[in-house]
Amino acid sequence: MNSSSSPYRIITVCTGNMYRSPMAEMMLAAAFQAEGLGSDLTVGSAGTTSYEAGRPLDPRAARRLAATHLSSEHHVARVWQAAWFRERDLILALDVDHYAWLRDAAPDAASMKKARMLRSFDRAGAGSDLLDQGIEDPWYGGHTDFDAAWEQIRGAVPGIVAHVRTVLDQAAPRQQLMRQQVRSIS
Repeated sequence: MNSSSSPYRIITVCTGNMYRSPMAEMMLAAAFQAEGLGSDLTVGSAGTTSYEAGRPLDPRAARRLAATHLSSEHHVARVWQAAWFRERDLILALDVDHYAWLRDAAPDAASMKKARMLRSFDRAGAGSDLLDQGIEDPWYGGHTDFDAAWEQIRGAVPGIVAHVRTVLDQAAPRQQLMRQQVRSIS
């Protein structure tokens, strides 16, 4: 984590930030809120390209999210910022191309370690080849392709929540110790 007082920061990354990464962002935010972790972290999303920057969520993705009562009306596509390598604790790539792009763009080894395939947290696909962990681009497809992407993201959500809970639980004793040390110095 960035510091003892800052929240754990997660970002999901796809190509244009129009459907896969925002769907993952919103699904994760809802899952963390349901687990009572909403105040301990933030979840965002971005694209590796600026092609769609400034645009709202694709209507097909919005339809899929609305079916589970997740609002997407405030989403605006944005492009990845290099500073986020330092500022984010977990960077989740939606497909192997995004993962490769992030690893190539990473300024150092610590930044590279933050990048993970989103589906590497799905117990059904964890440990499989990176190519099999990708979520295919549903852009040229129909509603069923967006439903398939949603299902693949949904499969990874419990593993991501468990991972973050473990990280936060491990950080809590260190933060408590740091507060005690500061008090003893005062």
